[in-house]
Amino acid sequence: MRVFGVDEVGRGPLAGPVVAAAVLLFADIPGLADSKTLSPARRFELDRAVRAGGQVALGSASVAEIDRLNILEATLLAMARAVHALAARSGPPDLVLVDGNRAPPLAAPVRTVVGGDASEPAISAASIVAKVARDALMVALDALHPPYGFAAHKGYGTAAHLAALARLGPCAAHRRSFAPVAKFLRI
Repeated sequence: MRVFGVDEVGRGPLAGPVVAAAVLLFADIPGLADSKTLSPARRFELDRAVRAGGQVALGSASVAEIDRLNILEATLLAMARAVHALAARSGPPDLVLVDGNRAPPLAAPVRTVVGGDASEPAISAASIVAKVARDALMVALDALHPPYGFAAHKGYGTAAHLAALARLGPCAAHRRSFAPVAKFLRI
């Protein structure tokens, strides 16, 4: 049975895209867990193991899409893009396991799993792959917008990030529909 695991990263940050991964595992990979519980070094190791022991596809929704649609709809869009990309590469899934209680509309059967990133290996793998990919995107955004410190906080609303927003106002990577960013818009 071809089972895709799907998870997203980046719903809460004030900047950057939301990124989803879809994973089809071919092998058992020891150590899979919710990406939030793993160190960056361990996530990187497991990302490589998942890519070697399965097939992976990423999907994302841009800051503009987040601001236009809302974060939930953008998240579902990113998930659908990841599933479609993986299906194009590996064939259609028999089942899609999605972390959480909401799933994108898909042609395949879908089961949502609350806490699936900690309990379902394919979802754990997707959580890790999505986190590694989004973190890399945020490091790249840091190079474009160094005063904001994206490499350190990955776009989350830390004290340092909020201080940079207050000092500089939002940059192109910020989600203007999020209240902590909107209050610093200079109109």
